[in-house]
Amino acid sequence: MSRVFNWAFIGAGRLADEVAKEITASGRHKIVSVYTRNPEKCKAFAAKYGAFAVDNAREAMDRTDIDGVYIVTPHTSHAEYALLAMDLGKPVLCEKPVTTDAKLAAEMIHCSREKGIYFAEAMWTWFSPIANQVKCWLDRGEYGEILSCHMSYHLNSINYAPRVSDPNVAGGALLDVAIYPITYIYRLFGKPSSISCQGILKDGIDTGEEIVMTYPGGKQYTASVSIVDYKGLEMMELRGTKAVTKLPFFHAANAVRICRFHAKNRHLRAYGGKLVEFDIAASEIRHGLTESRYVPHQATLDVMNMLDDCRRQMGLVYPFEKA
Repeated sequence: MSRVFNWAFIGAGRLADEVAKEITASGRHKIVSVYTRNPEKCKAFAAKYGAFAVDNAREAMDRTDIDGVYIVTPHTSHAEYALLAMDLGKPVLCEKPVTTDAKLAAEMIHCSREKGIYFAEAMWTWFSPIANQVKCWLDRGEYGEILSCHMSYHLNSINYAPRVSDPNVAGGALLDVAIYPITYIYRLFGKPSSISCQGILKDGIDTGEEIVMTYPGGKQYTASVSIVDYKGLEMMELRGTKAVTKLPFFHAANAVRICRFHAKNRHLRAYGGKLVEFDIAASEIRHGLTESRYVPHQATLDVMNMLDDCRRQMGLVYPFEKA
């Protein structure tokens, strides 16, 4: 990039800090302003990254030196801040899931299209060279006929941040971690004919799911998810008649190998961190795009509809939806 890309950060929690540390270290990104509802946390974050701590989201966004807005708050406030940013003419990179349901996601996408403003879901897996290499191998027929695809994402992360266990901000496994394997399978094979989901509900949230995505012809690809145990850890296994890939830590992997049964194996090493996502988003914004080439609006909407379907099957209704 020819010059540093200036961000307004909306949110200053644990994930915001992890992202900020990585992208500012590159020298290609700068956090100019930050807003979060906790003034002390806001000031501490701003001091750490040389940013301005401001009293409201509008002030953080509505500056002439802001190139883009990164929204990294609990899921329930994503739509509010994204719509405000686009109303102010500011491009948006919004953490996954972009919101809590497909209706709101459609409203955000409509706003982006109507105003001609960049809006992208920060689904960093699909900015990753590793995930895109798996897709490339699949599209080239390297795996042959696909026999199975299973993804396990068991991570005892319920205490990662207060939002994860809080039903009032749409906490739980589905929106926090199940979105990764669902999106991964969607990007490999497209939109399924149907999705089935059996989940475990406790204290107003879902702590885990068993998910089956069914495709025309009867093909089924599966995912197992939990935020309260390490059973199966994080692993993707894609098996075909010609090759297999077993990929640990699939959502942020730095290396991948395709083991071919009758030919030489191939592998790729590439950085899978957040910086790749921010570099690409900044480039897309500077090139005048309003929709990311890596995470199209339709992909975001399709996945959000599948998440809604999973919630209906589990009977998962958040407190703010019951009013």
